[in-house]
Amino acid sequence: MDKVREKGRVVRALGAMSGTSLDGVDAAVLDTDGVSIHAFGPAQYRPYTDTERDVLRAALGKWTGPELPQASEVVMDAHVDVLAPHSAVDLIGFHGQTVAHAPRMQGTLQIGDGAALADRLQTPVVWDFRSADVELGGEGAPLAPFFHFACARWIGAQEPVAFLNLGGVGNLTWVNPSAAKPEDEGALLAFDTGPANAPVNDLVSDRLGLPFDKDGALAAKGTVEAGALELFLAEPYFARIPPKSLDRNDFSEMIALVSELSDADAAATLTAMCAAGVAEAMQHCPAPPSRVLVTGGGRRNPVLMQMLAVSLDCPVAPVEDVGLDGDMLEAQAFAYLAVRVARGLPTSCPGTTGVRAAVGGGTVSIPRNA
Repeated sequence: MDKVREKGRVVRALGAMSGTSLDGVDAAVLDTDGVSIHAFGPAQYRPYTDTERDVLRAALGKWTGPELPQASEVVMDAHVDVLAPHSAVDLIGFHGQTVAHAPRMQGTLQIGDGAALADRLQTPVVWDFRSADVELGGEGAPLAPFFHFACARWIGAQEPVAFLNLGGVGNLTWVNPSAAKPEDEGALLAFDTGPANAPVNDLVSDRLGLPFDKDGALAAKGTVEAGALELFLAEPYFARIPPKSLDRNDFSEMIALVSELSDADAAATLTAMCAAGVAEAMQHCPAPPSRVLVTGGGRRNPVLMQMLAVSLDCPVAPVEDVGLDGDMLEAQAFAYLAVRVARGLPTSCPGTTGVRAAVGGGTVSIPRNA
């Protein structure tokens, strides 16, 4: 750990992310000093099986209960599978699986044991990234914005740029690349835009037994129900000033709004709700971004991308257009954040989570036999 804690030294970190879309675990290697990106390393994906996904889905929204240990076992085994092949790393960033998120009430809950993972992989693990932020009045999410700041620098952005992550929940990071540090005032604004893929995934899972609407094929056949879309946009969340965050199931009533629609019309309407939430979010940006770079599974949905292109006043493109990996950006983010935690650097600030002051969350666990 001496090498990892030495500020300014480049280390090889491995990050893992299991998102609210419940598709699987992403793992990616990043060479970084916790400030700048020096190189992107290999990446790997381990999908959840249908049975594992059912176990995880049963734990969503639960703070206690027998579902949580069962889901934690799934999370741990899947992470060992995907992380073990990457043995030549100095540090692991382990996010775990978010099952409940209510920062203004119970808090935030990510299942998975970082200390046990460190023992199983014999590598130091940084985990529990969100608790310190919530304890200091923050939303605990989103946490990728500090990495987005580093990405904006890496791509050579000269003007404000926005990163839009469309996973289970959508979140937006507005970046001012001229700021000296991500925690500086005016450097970042980040918040959840609304539901993204989760409602469509749940719809096609319940009605058709499919994990997601591949390539937006179902939505492409449907017509958006304007009345349902208007009701969705009347939700008070959209009027709240950011930073703000959501639980995966906060908009579960969206399914009820489309319950009487055909499969195609329901998928089209839920997809339009995602795009409309992003359009509403853009009004909060301190200055218009020069472009919106999309990451996460939503960028692979041409129907959603077209809706965004029509509704936003700036170019919209997948992050691959600037040389980034939209499948692995969040896993890379937790590799980056792990190094920052190990070196005592902040990982969130008032502009990203609403926390009272810049804070570095996370627990560092050293393998017991190391």
